[in-house]
Parts: sequence; structure tokens; C-alpha cells
Amino acid sequence: MYKTMLSPIISGTMNWGVWDKNLSRKEMENTIQLCVENKITTFDHADIYGDYTTETDFGKAFYNSKISREKIQLITKCGIQIIAENRKNKIKHYDYSKNYIIWSVEESLKKLKTDYIDVVLLHRPSPLMQADEIAEAVEKLKSEGKIIDFGLSNFTSSQTELIRQKTEVSYNQVQFSATNFEPMIDGSFDYMQTHGIRPLSWNPLGTVFREDNKKTRRLKKLLSVLVEKYSLGSDTLLLAWILKHPAGIMPIAGTVNVARIQSLMKAVELDFDTEDWFAIWTESMGNDVA
Repeated sequence: MYKTMLSPIISGTMNWGVWDKNLSRKEMENTIQLCVENKITTFDHADIYGDYTTETDFGKAFYNSKISREKIQLITKCGIQIIAENRKNKIKHYDYSKNYIIWSVEESLKKLKTDYIDVVLLHRPSPLMQADEIAEAVEKLKSEGKIIDFGLSNFTSSQTELIRQKTEVSYNQVQFSATNFEPMIDGSFDYMQTHGIRPLSWNPLGTVFREDNKKTRRLKKLLSVLVEKYSLGSDTLLLAWILKHPAGIMPIAGTVNVARIQSLMKAVELDFDTEDWFAIWTESMGNDVA
């Protein structure tokens, strides 16, 4: 069971750096401040974001913000090795050796300018991962106070069980949205609820605003009606749809838009009508529930 208290909506930093928005240090500092002011106090990282640079930029911006460390929660991920200037990798691969996990977490601590990380996740499952070795690394990091909780990202239920047999798993970050709802029907969320694992949802808006096809057109048509009913934006409604699920899913929102950040938490307060919830799922499937 998790010990950390994360904000119900999490700010995702994947696109803050050179991979997309390329925020300056001052812009990053302002975004952190804006999130905290709007009760979004948890920030989701991975060591690889920005080709291993975003954690460093965030750490400097957070330090300059003078926000108390106790007021925020930091998530980071490790394990994926990508080809980048500051790595000697010849091919993209995964590394979950005990020494690498410990080294990677200690690097993240330095970059993020913090003494501890609230949640460390293994970024993607590797066919070569050894549960005993992973558990040894996790227990060492916990005993030294360097991490509070441990979890996984993009792991299936059977892969999670493999790790959970050796060390406590508190979170699993998976792709979930109105257009990518498989974890809701393939047993993943059932498994997580059974074992007290909290789901985190990446790409919570799915493909609604990224693709133009029959599914997204159906959803946009419905959302235009619901926007009028609830007086909230489509993106806020899609987050509210996720939040209604009993697994207690926490969506990770990657926006750096001021107005959107200010409206995100309205999804938490929304009492989403059950029939409207099923209407969104129905339009995504293209047929009524059985």
C-alpha cells in the first residue's frame, strides 16, 4: 500500500524540456508555481526526458522557486537506456540491474536537487529483469530514505505480480483514456484494486484531439453537448471521466498552458453523471455496452 499522498491530478514534465516546449528556466519555475497554486503538487518525471536533461532543468527551476520540498511530490522513472550525447549506448535497451537502479535514482536525486524521491517507477518491463535483484535495489533505497514508494510503468498484471512477490508495488503507470480503455476491461484495474496498487494514467486525453477518425468525431460531437451541460472544457471532462473509475486513477496532464492548468482541478470536483460517463465509453467503442 502506498505511503505517499499524491495530488489527484499530476503534472507531467515529459514535454517541458528539449523534447517539445523547451521552457526556459524561468518559464519552468513559473509553471511549477502555477501548478502548486492550483493544488497540482505532484510532478511526473523520467530520467530519459529531454535526453536526460529535463530533471536537471526542473531541479534548478524548483530550487529557484523557493517552494518547500514538503509541499510537492516527485515521481521519476528509470530503466530505459536511450541513445543520447551523455550516454554511450549503441542501441535502445533496458537495464534493471541492482547497481543501475541505485545509480539512476541517485543521479535523479542530484538532478532534482532533493534528498528523496516520493515514487520511483521502473519505466517499462524488460524480458531480462530479475525480480530478486530489483527488490534488493528497492529495499536498499527505501532503507536509506532515498525513495518512499516504489512502482512500475506499463507493466501487465502478470509482470506486476512477478515483482510484487519480491517487493511492495504501490503504483503502476499505464496508458488509459476514453480512447485507450483496455486496462479497464482486460483485468488490469481489477488486479490493481485487489492488491492496493494505485493506477496512474499517462496520455489521459487519448487520441481525441490528435486524430481525426470516426471514433474521435463521435466523441467530439458528444463532448460539445457535455461542454454546454457542465460548463467545462472537453479536456477537463475527459479527466473527470477517468477520475470516476473506482480504481482511483490519477491522470497525468502534460499541459503547460496557463488557462488549462487553472481548470484541471475542476475535474476533481465534478460529479460526473453515470449515463454521461457511459455515453463517452459508448461513443469510443462505437456500440452500446453488451
